[in-house]
Amino acid sequence: MSDSSSSNPNPSSKSSPSRSGAFDSAVDRRVERFTESISFDQRLFGHDIAGSIAHAQMLADQEIISAAEASEIESTLTEILAELEQGTFEIREELEDIHMNIEQALIDRIGDTGRKLHTGRSRNDQVATDLRLWVRDAIDRVDGLLEDLQKSFVGRCDQDADVIVPAYTHLQRAQPVLAPHVWIAYSEKFQRDRERLADARKRVNLCSLGTAALAGTTLPIDRENVARRLGFDGIVANSIDSSSDRDFVLETVFCLTNIAIHLSSWAEEWILWSTSEFDFIKLPHAFCTGSSIMPQKINPDVLELTRGKSARVVGSLQTLLVLTKGLPLAYNRDLQEDKPPLFDAFDTVEACLELAAPLVAQAELNRESISSRLDRGFLDATTLMEYLIKRGMPQRKAHHLIGDLVRQATKKSVTLAELSLEEFQSSDPSLDDSVYDVLGVDKAVAAFQSVGSTSPARVAEQVCVWKKRLSI
Repeated sequence: MSDSSSSNPNPSSKSSPSRSGAFDSAVDRRVERFTESISFDQRLFGHDIAGSIAHAQMLADQEIISAAEASEIESTLTEILAELEQGTFEIREELEDIHMNIEQALIDRIGDTGRKLHTGRSRNDQVATDLRLWVRDAIDRVDGLLEDLQKSFVGRCDQDADVIVPAYTHLQRAQPVLAPHVWIAYSEKFQRDRERLADARKRVNLCSLGTAALAGTTLPIDRENVARRLGFDGIVANSIDSSSDRDFVLETVFCLTNIAIHLSSWAEEWILWSTSEFDFIKLPHAFCTGSSIMPQKINPDVLELTRGKSARVVGSLQTLLVLTKGLPLAYNRDLQEDKPPLFDAFDTVEACLELAAPLVAQAELNRESISSRLDRGFLDATTLMEYLIKRGMPQRKAHHLIGDLVRQATKKSVTLAELSLEEFQSSDPSLDDSVYDVLGVDKAVAAFQSVGSTSPARVAEQVCVWKKRLSI
């Protein structure tokens, strides 16, 4: 039988730096592999070093360590940062995570001075602070990508200003709208996503460092000092809450889930629009793929994957909710597992947004195909009903009357505008030639008046507002 570690019933390694003298044996290698997080948390290295430098500077300000020691710590951490950025830093799995890897490298290089860095803090508050810093930066990246997508939608409003498309409810043709009205609808959705992220960012941007393991520290540290240095708006008020809190992760991933759902809805609509059956839009070929067997196929794979990847983000939120639902105060090692779903949610949403903006900007509406079928579905029926209401007819009576006219037109395979005046008057003798003033999609669109509606004037107002908001 092999004597390799995989067959040894109790393979072990030297003690981890996080293990105190209370332990009477080294950690089992299998435990090292099971508990490590360096495989996914190493992306926190920049934020970990930024937090450690701010902490060391605060310790010097408070005369807990000397200014010279803080300076040596800072310069050495800066060297380690450069190595991590260049990919030359040696990552050691037995050190569990990126935090211990960086601290051990610091100790290896400057000895006892490096050992002083962890004064007045725990990995609990250190990790929470690193994660808050990382999430804050990631929120800002996603906000920028959302703004780019909004600019793509608003940016095409002028070129599509005269295009009327059918709007749908229940995936059935409902009323005619201007294409820019649709583009602004998506901009509004993504604006709410940006506002949700901005609101979540307020709760992210609080400093956990200095709350230590869960009860704080007896050392005279200055938590506000660290918070200012790291650009936080303030500090987490309660040390127990600070150690256990992952609300900011849950809230942020909920925001990402909402973004993913909006992206999925848009992708689904454009997938439908790009089919031969709809033939509303031509997708840029740079964002499509082909078939391995059918040479004619131009498949909307980017949109399909955007729709599909939204499930991953929803799954990440579900994972985090289940992860945290039964945890007692304060810190529990379960929280190590918050990072994979958090990172994956951000990675997935960012990847989708990076492709969405150029795809929207480069797509082309099939004007002729859209226009040739606008007479289908009685898109002007509601406008005709409101014409009757303005003449004094009760809404329910007008609703029934127009339904009857639609039934007549359907039997004859004609549009409402193609019905004769006599046919209109058979339903309501008071009708005259003015009934034709609101029939047809162009006249129906022009008849809209309410704020936020699809009338050309109202849409132009909305586009103007959005151009100003986005500095286009």
